[in-house]
Amino acid sequence: MIASQALLESAARAKSEDELWAELAQTLVGLSGADACDLLTRQGEQLVLRASTHSPEYNNRVRISRSVGISGKVFTTSEPVFIASAAEKDSFYARYPGLDDSQTEGLAVIPIPPNLGVCLLRKDTEWPLDNSGQLELIKLIERMSLCAKVYLSGRNAGLDASRVGALSEVSTTIAQSPYIEEILQLLVNLTAQQFNYLVCTVRLLDEQHGELVLRATQAPAKAYARKRAIKLGESIAGRAIAEGKPIVIEDVQADADYIGHDLAVEQGMHSMICVPLTLHGRAVGVLSCYTSEIRAFSSEEIQALETLAKQAAVSIEHAKLQVRTTLMQEMHHRVKNSLQQVAALLRLQLRQAPYKSLDEALNDVLGRILAISAVHDLLSREDLDHVGIRSIAEMLAQHQLQALMKPTHKLNFEVKGDEIRLNMTQATQVALVLNELIQNAVEHGFERTFEGDIHVTVEDNEGEIGLWVSNNGDRLVESFDIVKQSNLGLQIVENLAKGLGGTFLLEQRLGWTVAEVKFSKAGMNLG
Repeated sequence: MIASQALLESAARAKSEDELWAELAQTLVGLSGADACDLLTRQGEQLVLRASTHSPEYNNRVRISRSVGISGKVFTTSEPVFIASAAEKDSFYARYPGLDDSQTEGLAVIPIPPNLGVCLLRKDTEWPLDNSGQLELIKLIERMSLCAKVYLSGRNAGLDASRVGALSEVSTTIAQSPYIEEILQLLVNLTAQQFNYLVCTVRLLDEQHGELVLRATQAPAKAYARKRAIKLGESIAGRAIAEGKPIVIEDVQADADYIGHDLAVEQGMHSMICVPLTLHGRAVGVLSCYTSEIRAFSSEEIQALETLAKQAAVSIEHAKLQVRTTLMQEMHHRVKNSLQQVAALLRLQLRQAPYKSLDEALNDVLGRILAISAVHDLLSREDLDHVGIRSIAEMLAQHQLQALMKPTHKLNFEVKGDEIRLNMTQATQVALVLNELIQNAVEHGFERTFEGDIHVTVEDNEGEIGLWVSNNGDRLVESFDIVKQSNLGLQIVENLAKGLGGTFLLEQRLGWTVAEVKFSKAGMNLG
């Protein structure tokens, strides 16, 4: 998502097609780790250099045949080429006339879909990329292409084209993307731009919890992006879904049913329209648009937004189907990786001191396997490619209550906080962390105390994720040292926290034993 946002912002800065390619090339350098980027686009039978970060003076001046060099090979076959070192010695390598690219050592040449051109990412040093690294670059160029296509389709619509026509063309273009988050972000950005709205948001329906979850906004205020999920029955957006038609509010600052008056005043929001996103009569979310002044929404404007909302719903469903197809193809890889994680944990467990009983050892293994299983289960029921941390915590807490709780104990679990969504790999790591911390709280926090509370809290503070598992049972010994006295479970948490680029603490706070894991969501992956 970070990469997508950066590319969107680059496209938004461009005031011409030439500026678009130049902005995208510069952004790709920062996102890919390359030292330079060239973008060539198809024009007739030739590829034309549209942007170069190391020789911009040659933009639109260098033209090569589509059958020449690595660029021609990649464009013709639509297959990327990755060269780790000595790129100039490749048999297909061809120099641009008049350009000095002698510093190029590593090279990634990737087609810009669909048949739009070629992207060359250059590295001055060796650039060994494994399959995962290559796939990340391919996805990055796909996202860049999506931004470019939307920008170009908007320009091609012409100044005389209607808003509906321009947005229809944009929606048709983004419907081809498998990236739901990118689709939603493009929709809010372009809708706000086309209609001159102050704020535009998309909330998607979480049927399991009966909530509308904020998934995209172009609002400049960070506070707006952190707005909580809202219940269907308590919101104007929920009313729009229930009635199946747009709801217009003359002034949200004065409306008693509007949630968030303080933010509305702070941001200067006044009139609002909520348009349900429906597909075959089934609501999937709502598009909400706000103006900076009190005004009416014309019938033509409402009709345009309804058209856009219908196209958005189709785009979302199309993207979900594409994601499901991709996940089906990759499922055996995920199962294999999860089994390898289980095997690694078992090997680590074997190297530790002997357990008191076979039951104790098997319960530890069972808990870790169930933590991974919880991710797979939620993945099949939620957004297909992302899982909510709070949902994972709720499932693990429920498992503790049902399966591992001692009959002599009476413990109350409370899970609260933000529903932060992570991809498969990240979610599995966090699930294992939460499993170990919850199990540690049950087993070591209540050895002498038989009644108490265990709280699990999840928080997103502007991209800094915090996880806390707290209990009010037995206190830590005065001389407790996490380095010297940690058990296998805490060692696993320590290693996983480092893998997330974060920190782990276990200490007494105000009478509670608190385990804290913090990490930056931005530092977890490229997208």
